[in-house]
Amino acid sequence: MQWQQQTCLLTGATGGIGQAIAKALANKGVRLILQGRNESRLQKLSDSLSGEHKILVADITTTQGREKICRVAELNAISMLINNAGVGQFSLLEDTEQAVIVDTLEANLLAPILLTQALLPVLQKANQQQAAQSYLVNVGSAFGSIGFAGQSIYCASKFGLRGFTEALYRELVDTNVHVAYFAPRATATSINSDQAMAMNKALGNNVDSPESVANALIRQLEKGHARQFVGFPEKLFVKINGAFPHLVDKALFKKLPIIKRFLRHEKDVEHTAQEALS
Repeated sequence: MQWQQQTCLLTGATGGIGQAIAKALANKGVRLILQGRNESRLQKLSDSLSGEHKILVADITTTQGREKICRVAELNAISMLINNAGVGQFSLLEDTEQAVIVDTLEANLLAPILLTQALLPVLQKANQQQAAQSYLVNVGSAFGSIGFAGQSIYCASKFGLRGFTEALYRELVDTNVHVAYFAPRATATSINSDQAMAMNKALGNNVDSPESVANALIRQLEKGHARQFVGFPEKLFVKINGAFPHLVDKALFKKLPIIKRFLRHEKDVEHTAQEALS
């Protein structure tokens, strides 16, 4: 990996994992285009990093935002795209508003697909000019392989992203664009609500720091692996769920009362907040 020759567009740069990835890449000498929707947060992040980087204020879920991103990416001849931007969802399907369903699928699945399609020629052109490898990384989740109660829409989006990435990896294997899927487990970031974090604690789920997740991504890129699942026993659960899903069913069924307890509390908190605003 020739880090100092890479120019990376990182979406969702101001999120918890995004900031950690930005710092890890900057420390390797990568030039960064930091995408997000909040200019002041982007500038603060850029100022905290070693090296010189660009900020890009745009919304990946809009046509106008993606067009702006593509113009900047082409002008800067990016050789790496990390689709990191995304949103969470923690609710029973029956309690989930349609707008949340649409927003989750749009941010986590549709936008990365459309952005990848638009920027693929740029990645292909970059590696032709530099005679080097270009990289596409889609940041998924352990829940892109394991369906989890209370996060059905989030799971659907990440299952879809995993399938898209796997198909594209096989489609581009004869090119210089290396496609990779990166799947963290629960991480201590603001994408998870307080109730989701409390549930993880009650279930005994391991929660990683953003920094450890970013370091795992760096190792994946250095080793050239097409897939990386972070953490044990989640790695094992992914394999078991693929081969013997009924075994994972039984394990998760036992946890359902705890999961639903926190889901009900989440709903009560949201209801109280709505009443306070009315």
